[in-house]
Amino acid sequence: MNDAVKEEQNTQGTAKMVYILYLVGLALGVTGIVGVVMAYLNKDDAPEWLRTHYQFQIRTFWIGALFIFIGGLLSLIIIGYFILLFWLIWLIIRCIKGMKALDANKAHPSPTGWMF
Repeated sequence: MNDAVKEEQNTQGTAKMVYILYLVGLALGVTGIVGVVMAYLNKDDAPEWLRTHYQFQIRTFWIGALFIFIGGLLSLIIIGYFILLFWLIWLIIRCIKGMKALDANKAHPSPTGWMF
């Protein structure tokens, strides 16, 4: 294998690790921060199709942070718990769909989208 192929596989493995860290973050919390830092550090060196995954992961983190903030504020009036439940489901679906595209060696179809 040449160095370019090894580098792409290494970067692809890093992208998969970010998805996994986001999912583990549901239980541990801080791993999501580690994941977004990894995404920021690796996005510039990745091939174009893989950059879409890093962009998607970074947006997932920040949009998720927004959902958590709004859900936390509104949890004082019951609706916030529904927002937090939506965030939980939203994050799981986004990570699974992202990993599915990553395993197929495809660019993420909608890296700038807000939903799934």
